[in-house]
Amino acid sequence: MTKISDSTVKRLSMYYRSLLEFEKRGYKIISSKDLAKTEELTPAQVRKDLSFFGNFGTRGLGYPVEELKERIAKILGLTRSWNVALVGVGNVGSALVSYKEFQKQGFNMKLLFDNDQRKINKSHKGIPVHDVTFLSKKLKENKIEMVILAVPAHAAQKVADLVVASGVKSILNFAPVQIKVPKDVVVRSVNMAMELEYLSFCQVNKGFLQSS
Repeated sequence: MTKISDSTVKRLSMYYRSLLEFEKRGYKIISSKDLAKTEELTPAQVRKDLSFFGNFGTRGLGYPVEELKERIAKILGLTRSWNVALVGVGNVGSALVSYKEFQKQGFNMKLLFDNDQRKINKSHKGIPVHDVTFLSKKLKENKIEMVILAVPAHAAQKVADLVVASGVKSILNFAPVQIKVPKDVVVRSVNMAMELEYLSFCQVNKGFLQSS
């Protein structure tokens, strides 16, 4: 299979959301130009991204909105449900539990973990909070497929090692540190301080960025 870049996957997610909006507005057919305009891309970029996954639409006529939306959803793995667990029920973790879009997209938050005895064995937003000591055991028992880490930096690697040991292959890391995992485990890190630094760079270095 052709290697797909991170930027292509990100654009597929953007196309999917744009198609949802087009569908709400009653569109039946759209062109690559329509789709490109919403994301400030070129029609050629849209066609190139989609070409990695087969043939879409009819030349000269465009793409059926519903069909393209469903095919991209399948490519992104959104046509099935995923069992998700979150480690760290602090401010960030609590906000993530409350995020309704996860459920809509098929990411089902099944378990929460923490080391705070005041939270353990209680329910948070209707989801049970377990002692992180039993992390690996609970992940296996509940067939968890993805884990979100919202723990302090000093604890992130140790928790990640436990997650990997349980057989989970996908980690979304909100801890402000890079974690090391085997090659067959996928990690996406969200460092909010770095994102703000990117914005501050843009403010003081206007005109130096290249689009990817």
